Amino acid sequence: MTDRLPHEKGFHVSWDQLHRDARALAWRLDGQGPLQSGWRVVVAITRGGMAPAMIVARELDIRTVDTISIKSYNHQSQSEPHVIKAPDMDLVGDGTGVLIIDDLVDTGRTLEVVRKLMPKAHVATVYAKPKGRAQVNTFITEVSQDTWIFFPWDMALQYVEPYRGTD
Repeated sequence: MTDRLPHEKGFHVSWDQLHRDARALAWRLDGQGPLQSGWRVVVAITRGGMAPAMIVARELDIRTVDTISIKSYNHQSQSEPHVIKAPDMDLVGDGTGVLIIDDLVDTGRTLEVVRKLMPKAHVATVYAKPKGRAQVNTFITEVSQDTWIFFPWDMALQYVEPYRGTD
C-alpha cells in the first residue's frame, strides 16, 4: 500500500534527456518518409510537441514546420479534445509526407482528432503510454499508464522531501 497520489508516480524528464530522446526519434525516422526526398512537413502538436518537433526538424533538415493546437488537458485532468488551431490544410493535405510530432501519447484521444484531419500522416511521439500506442507509428520510450511525465517546461528547481525518512 502506498500513500502516494497517482501523479506522484512520476517520470521526470530534464531538458538534456528530452533533447537526447528527440534526437533518437529523429534518427529512427530518418529515411522512413514515404517520398523520395523524405518528409516534406513537420506538424507539431502544441504545446508539448513543439520542442521535440524543433529538434526533429533540425536533425532531418525539414524546413517547413506548422502546428496544430488541440486542447485536451486542464492542468492534470483530461477532457474531450478539440482543435483550437489547425495547420495549413493546403500544405498538409491528407498527410502524405507529413510528420506529426508530440511529446507524449497518453490515451490517444488527441491523436484520434489529428488522424481524422491528416489520415496519411506519420505520427511520432517521444514517449508513449499503452492506451495510446495504437495511434502512434513511431516512439522512443514507453512508460506505464499510471505514470505522470513531468516535462522540463512544467518544472522549477526546488527542494523535495525524500521518499523515505527525514534525513
